[in-house]
Amino acid sequence: MNRRQALRNIGLGAGVMVVGPSTLSLLQSCKSEPSYDWQPTYLTASNGFILKEVLDIILPKTDTAGASELNIAEFIDSYMAEVAPESQQNDFKKSADAFAGAFEKEFDKDPGNGTPEEFDKIIAKYLKATPEEKESFRPKRNTESQDPQDQSPEEELEMNHDSGALAYLESVRDMGIWAWKTSEQIGENVLWYDPIPGEYVPCGSVEEFGGGKAMSL
Repeated sequence: MNRRQALRNIGLGAGVMVVGPSTLSLLQSCKSEPSYDWQPTYLTASNGFILKEVLDIILPKTDTAGASELNIAEFIDSYMAEVAPESQQNDFKKSADAFAGAFEKEFDKDPGNGTPEEFDKIIAKYLKATPEEKESFRPKRNTESQDPQDQSPEEELEMNHDSGALAYLESVRDMGIWAWKTSEQIGENVLWYDPIPGEYVPCGSVEEFGGGKAMSL
């Protein structure tokens, strides 16, 4: 089973979030042809480039549209600027910077000069890590600067390149899958789409009900 087929069958798994009116309007506004000279509104230009490269690895174009064709990077950038709460905005920006630092440390070069193969390698390093490796990436408690009892929850955890890169990739993966599944093109043409859902059928075959595909959200 390839990566795209796995995404089709995810169902109510990773990447499912509540889609409100503001989010739906953003999804509609990101349906135009991809803009290759795109300038992010929330992220820096460098981190916008990184976001596109990461999404193209996670959601490549195969027999169905990939992240670039659906403008998912543009959507995530707009979502962060216009919909996400401030705490999520700050966490995402910090983790994006941390991922850029992790890339530079790994390959001794600016991410803007990175190749698809290098992005694939660093994504695999974090997202395909063992549970023990992921635990080693997590933030370590900073107990040297002051009495732990006087620290706020934010001060107790110190983000490093590894912990930030892992958090960034997990966030981009979840939001990317969510946006991919929620887009009109994928929802109507790839997933199981029923324009008038709600009929109760006590018994039916898999082929009759979506052929095993996840239902369009």
